[in-house]
Amino acid sequence: MVHELNDTKKASPLFKGSQESMIWSCLQNVMGRIYADSPEHPVSAMALLADFCFFAGKPDAELVRYWAGMCEADRAAGSAAQSTQSGETSNSLPPRFIIMVPQNRAWGELIEECYGENAKKVTRYAIKKEPDIFDRAKLQAAAESIPPGYTMKMIDEALYLQCRQIPWCRDWVSNYTDYAMYRKYGLGAVILKDGEPVSGASSYTSYKGGIEIQIDTRKDCRRKGLACICGARLILECMERGWYPSWDAQNQWSVALAEKLGYRFDHAYTAYEVSRK
Repeated sequence: MVHELNDTKKASPLFKGSQESMIWSCLQNVMGRIYADSPEHPVSAMALLADFCFFAGKPDAELVRYWAGMCEADRAAGSAAQSTQSGETSNSLPPRFIIMVPQNRAWGELIEECYGENAKKVTRYAIKKEPDIFDRAKLQAAAESIPPGYTMKMIDEALYLQCRQIPWCRDWVSNYTDYAMYRKYGLGAVILKDGEPVSGASSYTSYKGGIEIQIDTRKDCRRKGLACICGARLILECMERGWYPSWDAQNQWSVALAEKLGYRFDHAYTAYEVSRK
């Protein structure tokens, strides 16, 4: 049986040594949830936050399948709600996609067994967490190199609400329940053109003492160096607050951008992009 842990510290030993900030977010009760096979003495656990879940401890098929069960339950509830809204579209349905990160090969094999062709094995890239590595002067120069016709703005309430309505940049703010939560835990720098966001770096998730960075640029504005400018500004703002800007790379482009901003590559790791039917 799967249990949501109220006392997340009980799962801490299973995730010992992890450098994944989203696991820290869950364990610290800042955002996300921890599920386990036992509420008191867990030997298997799953940290679930946004589009990611992380498995630790003894491989457990029930935990691996739990996300799909949650989706089915939420989908049924969403469909029922939608049927009462006279044709209006419900936005409460769960995502059809999640990134599962196994603690070891045994967990990975179990993910493959449980989800079959719906689990795509991918490689992601961990970036070292080194608080004193950044060159402030270099970042400042990058942050000030905004091309003519563009403006930089930190995310305030109006921009927070604007970003929530734009699909391509919604992840800058979507994991925060409201602006009050974002103002407390989140941080973001956005480049605008004609009043519209075209590139930005913001907190995808937060933990005590830092954020996980999410960077996106609108397709028609890519290859202009805007992502680097936003990333530099966000790192500088984090340094001012005493926060650490954690970075995890989906691809080699993201690794290259991170290194340009002063980070150093750590290691590649296996993950699974899992879709529900």
